[in-house]
Amino acid sequence: MASQQKFGQNLRVARKKANLTQQQIADKAKMHVNYYARIERGGENPSYEALEKIIKALGIKSSEVLPF
Repeated sequence: MASQQKFGQNLRVARKKANLTQQQIADKAKMHVNYYARIERGGENPSYEALEKIIKALGIKSSEVLPF
């Protein structure tokens, strides 16, 4: 599995653990929900800025979702 897909899966697990919807994360991270959903599916390679916003929105450490 590509690291991009693994990252997306890890985000999904973290989001569900936090009992948040994709829309809630997208709103907190100030991005469009479709963009966030594509990241979770492994279809987007987020910028460092987007990654930082998502991690902060989830309230977790980057090491919890980065596959390396």
